[in-house]
Amino acid sequence: MISAQGLRSLLGRRIQFFRKQRQLSQAAFAEKVDLSIASLSQIERGLNYPSSETLSRIANTLGVEACELFQEDEMPTEYRDLLARFKNDVLKSVLKSVEAVYTSYEE
Repeated sequence: MISAQGLRSLLGRRIQFFRKQRQLSQAAFAEKVDLSIASLSQIERGLNYPSSETLSRIANTLGVEACELFQEDEMPTEYRDLLARFKNDVLKSVLKSVEAVYTSYEE
């Protein structure tokens, strides 16, 4: 069973994760959801819990379902790193293939 503090902390981490994933600064995101930067900071640090209206604005602005803000990231860090490296290698391989095809058309 998760404690109230644990729930606030999880919510804050997830909001911050999605915000950063969308490359939004705290200031830009706070403005979009009509919050002060200080209020957003407190929510992201798990110190305060947003009202249901604020939570709805946050989820809508991030483009996620509100329930996603309460889900633990199930992938361990080492797997995330491995996945990132794999994506990088695949992109490099695809780029080389595209360049080879492009070069063959130039000839």
